[in-house]
Amino acid sequence: MRPRVGQMLASTVDTTAVVVVRCPDEDLEVTCGGAAMVEGNGPAASGEPDPDLMGGTLLGKRYADEDLGLELLCTKPGPGTLAVGGVPMPMKSAKPLPASD
Repeated sequence: MRPRVGQMLASTVDTTAVVVVRCPDEDLEVTCGGAAMVEGNGPAASGEPDPDLMGGTLLGKRYADEDLGLELLCTKPGPGTLAVGGVPMPMKSAKPLPASD
């Protein structure tokens, strides 16, 4: 699938849903809980997740792969781990604010 900015993706194995914030212009396999994510709100969870990819996602947090240029915003949390190309995506850390001396 070729993700595009603003696209909503939903997991097929749990309740996780995300919005694409930033993405490269190439085909990527975005997964949650080991299963490919689908466009839109998606069907009700119907698949079996990979037990090794059940680290969870948190509401309102961004997950990013800086090397690929992919960033996702979690709009519905769930127990599955977001991954791209089989590699789990880390949660993006907040940028430190400048000192106001």
